[in-house]
Amino acid sequence: MTPSLPPFFRLASFVAGAFMISSAVAAPQGTTGVQEFDPLAFPGQVVDDVVVPVPSEVFSVLDKLGEPNWKHEIRELEVPNTSDRTKLALLFGHVVAEGFVAVQAEDKEAVKDAGKDVISIATALGLTKAVRPHAQAILDAADKNDWKSIRKEFDQTQKTVKDTMEEMKDIDLSQCVSLGGWLRGTASVTSIVGKNFSADRAELLNQPMLVEHFLNALGKMPKNAQEHDLLRAIRKGLGGVLEKMEGAVDGFSKDAVTDISKTCETLLADILAKK
Repeated sequence: MTPSLPPFFRLASFVAGAFMISSAVAAPQGTTGVQEFDPLAFPGQVVDDVVVPVPSEVFSVLDKLGEPNWKHEIRELEVPNTSDRTKLALLFGHVVAEGFVAVQAEDKEAVKDAGKDVISIATALGLTKAVRPHAQAILDAADKNDWKSIRKEFDQTQKTVKDTMEEMKDIDLSQCVSLGGWLRGTASVTSIVGKNFSADRAELLNQPMLVEHFLNALGKMPKNAQEHDLLRAIRKGLGGVLEKMEGAVDGFSKDAVTDISKTCETLLADILAKK
């Protein structure tokens, strides 16, 4: 049986994320498997009975799988220019999660690229003042190969953005940050699990309560937000992911992992599309 692990994938309110991407929902006490979880053991806050840990936990979880080749998981992102705030919020979560991948790979240049993208997107969102100190700290720490400080600053960057959005009553955008981070984090999990598949490793993906949380959050958004092309696509994609999770009574098959991966990758490509 896979040991109890810190659950980024129960993230509820972005991480991104986390990747957040930022995202984790606590399983009921007394259950077994990877969903066993003591919410008091990890940082974060509880919102509507949902534990919200920091986005870096997804990568701690992935390290439990052995020694993933993080260099192979890094992506060179071309962040599109857009004034669409929903798209920008999804992009922000995506980029923060990508920054964590770069940190895990200890790739200085990829970390710097993520830090610069963070500043660019924050500027487009009107959050430069709140984010720039964190982003500059990331760039400075990268020059010193101070990976611990970089992880901390990526965590704080996402939290600052979410807190600022919520103070501005942009709760829906805060959720979008989380969605972008979760999609990128889940893409990382499916990639790593798929390269060395086992039923126990695949069980990390079995988080139906988290997917239900996101679907509920999307369903509570104003009608104009629900009709946004990206959010409609994400809602449809998450519905398919939930079906896979609910159908995995005897555990995930490799095909199911592949299908979830394709869904996440398609949605991430939509988020990065220049339109």
